[in-house]
Amino acid sequence: MISAIAVRIIDSLEEVSASEWNALAGDNPFLRHEFLSAMHESGCASKETGWAPQFVTLWEGSALRGAMPLYVKSHSYGEYVFDWAWANAYHRHGYRYYPKLLSAVPFSPVTGRRLLAEQPEHRAMLLDTLLKMVKQENAETAVSSFHCLFPSEHEAQEMEAAGLILRYGIQFHWRNAADGGYESFEAYLKEMSHDKRKKIRQERNKVHSAGIRFQWLSGYQATNAHWQFFVDCYNKTYHDHGSLPYLNLEFFTRLGKSMPENVLLILALQDGKPVAASFCLHNGRTLYGRYWGAMQYIPGLHFETCYYQAIEYCIANGVALFEGGAQGEHKLARGFLPVRTWSAHWLAHPEFASAIRQHVEREAQGIDRYLDELNDNSPFRKDISK
Repeated sequence: MISAIAVRIIDSLEEVSASEWNALAGDNPFLRHEFLSAMHESGCASKETGWAPQFVTLWEGSALRGAMPLYVKSHSYGEYVFDWAWANAYHRHGYRYYPKLLSAVPFSPVTGRRLLAEQPEHRAMLLDTLLKMVKQENAETAVSSFHCLFPSEHEAQEMEAAGLILRYGIQFHWRNAADGGYESFEAYLKEMSHDKRKKIRQERNKVHSAGIRFQWLSGYQATNAHWQFFVDCYNKTYHDHGSLPYLNLEFFTRLGKSMPENVLLILALQDGKPVAASFCLHNGRTLYGRYWGAMQYIPGLHFETCYYQAIEYCIANGVALFEGGAQGEHKLARGFLPVRTWSAHWLAHPEFASAIRQHVEREAQGIDRYLDELNDNSPFRKDISK
């Protein structure tokens, strides 16, 4: 009975057992108790860094029936759905945009469930609870808005039905052959147009000619030295772009120990010495490309380490889908096709909500045209249906 369900807002996953949480979260590695706990306890996503956990949980007695990852945000960094213009508009008109409520996986533009509940009525209860939170009148605790980033399509539709503004985005995903997967990377290339196939072979040959070889390591195989090297590469990439890295060594080493079966660390070695690395997570069906870095520039090394090696891994292991991360029109030429993503938004200020709804509707029309243009420029042969 719904009347027997109690709502609790928790600021630490220590209040929920990993087995109960993971039973609701399913096999998405980014929603696992271990992943989120590593984010929080390593200090990467915490109140101090502007990610204050306020997870909504539903309880029937001592049994967890529903949950929603939810954060009070004091900025918009690490989200990959950009609302900086909205925040600036609030500021120009003398209104406060932060804090806001955000349901998302920190620093991870990965589509997945956000309303973690098996029963439709429990999902509705989670959504109703967070809308009540955003409508609070107390000036001390009031937030401007609620944002749910990269929910599943079904959840996005549920949120739109509840009155939230639905916003579209685009990512580029690679898919294995539908009939059991490609036999080899070369078999995959044969489905591409001649010029795209030629360019990929040239890129790969440059890396091979530079004496680069690769290792694939699971969390079971990765040592502390491997993690230290990867984090050095990761930090260098951020610093080279004038940014501060979001994640730290503790976070990655914790994942390697607590989720070893979900980890893929790709090492690039030149004369046996590591020169670059990329980090991915997977669940056996989907590979998620996340971070990379290199200690020196080598032509073609980025594409090989981040994309071609990951595709090779998917082919070798029968992985159906490779999500290469946010943005990246350059991925299209390498066989990643555009897919639609979603976010849902509720803003307390009625005039801003109306203006943003109109903006998002215009934006969606542009995205539809862009998708058509991208699909017209598919890298695959015209006689191949993808």
